[in-house]
Amino acid sequence: MLFESVAYAMAPPAGGGGEGGLGAIIGGPLPMLVLMFAIFYFLLIRPQQKKQKTHKAMLEALKKGDKVWTNGGILGTIVSIDGDNITIEIATGVNVVIKRGFVADKDGGAPAADKK
Repeated sequence: MLFESVAYAMAPPAGGGGEGGLGAIIGGPLPMLVLMFAIFYFLLIRPQQKKQKTHKAMLEALKKGDKVWTNGGILGTIVSIDGDNITIEIATGVNVVIKRGFVADKDGGAPAADKK
C-alpha cells in the first residue's frame, strides 16, 4: 500500500508524456552545438583566416630590396625574385634561395611571432 502512491507519482502525465514543442527545441542539444560552433568560429577560425589573408597579401607584395625575416629566423634583403623562388642576401656576398612561402615577415622588424 505504501508503494502504490510512489508508483502513481512516477507515472507520465496524462497528456502523452514528455516535454514537447518549443521547450524541447530550446532545451535540447542542438542549440548548444550551434552556440559552440559560433564560439569556435569567432574565436579560432575567423582570426586565423584573416591572418592568412594578410600574410598572403604581404607575400604577393614582396619586391627587390625589401628586408624580410624567414621562418627559420634569418634576416635578409631580397636580391631577386624568380617566380616562387626568392634570393635573399643574408651577409655581404652570401645569398640564399628560399621559397616565397617561407618568408615570415617583411620590413626588417621583429619576426611576426615576436610582435605583440
